[in-house]
Parts: sequence; C-alpha cells; structure tokens
Amino acid sequence: MNKQQLFEHIQQKQSFLCVGLDTDIKKIPQHLLNEEDPIFAFNKAIIDATAAYCVAYKPNLAFYESLGVKGLAAFEKTVAYLRAQYPDQFIIADAKRGDIGNTSELYARSFFEHTKVDAVTVAPYMGEDSVKPFLIYPEAWVILLALTSNKGSHDFQLTTDAEGERLFEKVLRKSSEWATDEQMMYVVGATQGKMFLDIRKHVPNHFLLVPGVGAQGGSLAEVAKYGMNDQCGLIVNSSRAIIYADKSEAFAEKAGEAAKAVQQEMAIYLHEKGII
Repeated sequence: MNKQQLFEHIQQKQSFLCVGLDTDIKKIPQHLLNEEDPIFAFNKAIIDATAAYCVAYKPNLAFYESLGVKGLAAFEKTVAYLRAQYPDQFIIADAKRGDIGNTSELYARSFFEHTKVDAVTVAPYMGEDSVKPFLIYPEAWVILLALTSNKGSHDFQLTTDAEGERLFEKVLRKSSEWATDEQMMYVVGATQGKMFLDIRKHVPNHFLLVPGVGAQGGSLAEVAKYGMNDQCGLIVNSSRAIIYADKSEAFAEKAGEAAKAVQQEMAIYLHEKGII
C-alpha cells in the first residue's frame, strides 16, 4: 500500500485509527480457550467488529512468539484473514527488528515475502546497513523507532550531543537520507505531547505511528493538534482500551463500540484540518 492509498483510506473511513492486536492468552475471554486456536478466534472477532472504524492493524510479535509455533501460526492466519476479508487495511508487524545486514535481509524476507505485511517496526541503533534491507521492497514500509512513549525513552532518546542535537533528532535527520516519506514512517509516542512540534520540524511530511493513546494515557487531542499534517500524517494505535474493553461473550461488540468512539473523535479532528 502506497502513501496516497493510505491517505485515501483515511479520508474514506474518516479515521486514522490502528487497532493493536496485543493478544494475550491470559487476558482473552475464558470461553475462547475452548477454541482450536483461541488467539486467532479472538483476533478474528475483534477484526470483524472494528474494521469499519480503523485503517490499520498492528499485531505485536511478542504476544505471538511467546506461544511458540502455535502463536506464530495464529499471527500468520490473522494476516491472511485481513488480506482476504479486509484488503484495504494497512498491516503493521510490530517486531522492532534491527540487526546486521544479512540478518535484517532475512527478517525483511520473512515479513514482506512470506507473511506479506505492509510495514514492520525497526530499531535504528545499529545504523543504515541494519535498516536498508527492509527498504528494497518498493511498496513496503519501515517504521523506525524515533521517540517512544515509555518512561525509559528519556535514558537515551533525549540525550544531547555537543551541538545540542538530541538523539531522536539525529535519528530523524540521518534516516531521512535513507528513504523518502513514501517508504519510511516513525514511531512517536502519544505521551510526548508538544514534542510532536519538534518532530515535525525534521519530518513534516512523514507518517507517524503513534502508540500510547488509551491505556497508556496519551491524549488523542494533543496528538492531532501537534502532529497532524495536511495529509493527516498520523496512524494512532490503541490496543488494550479497545481489544480488552470487555471480557464477557460480548467482548467483540464492546471492542467495536470502543473503536467507533475513537473514530468519531478522529473524524472531528480531520474535519477541523480540512482533510474530510
């Protein structure tokens, strides 16, 4: 999916919501444990209930890898189901990969040739040669970690060099030499507030994947105010607040209601920006 197609889907759906499929076997409704594949059964129900209100899904690989082969099979079935039933959805593998070149080549092959997701999150710490292998796929996206929402982000990301440049700014500046806004996005946590203004000084036209809205306490209003550009430029992720909105047999219906509420708020911000 290219940038223009993503923007058009945002306009059509009046939404820039990404539903995070952080599917924890210990948190899903108990009745699903009787299913042959509880993780996929949960994901399928959540997807069917929320697809009308979002433009993307983001399975976090840790939740699938923790279950071994069965978990990875559930991840692959989830991606295949989205491709077959909801082909307009942007699929992000939240894997946070990043290793030496030949290893990154295999990670890229796994996600873009085998599983066929649209994007993968990548850590920039090892530099250009660890990121480049993901960029050889012309309509696939790298989503580079820039300024995250966790407390520990201050340990490294906000440190400054002798010229006063913060590390996350160096990441933005340097990585923008590797690919354009047609192939690279950045992770910026919703809890960063006005820091989105600093991000936009460096990458005004890039899409930003924004986790941290909902259970982590990030403000959607602030994200839209400080981070939105004239093509929206945002994919805002919500995981727990949507997928675990209810633990009864009505869990999917309640997830749909939670996603719809976020979408309706997003539509207001898109309208105010003149995007819809």
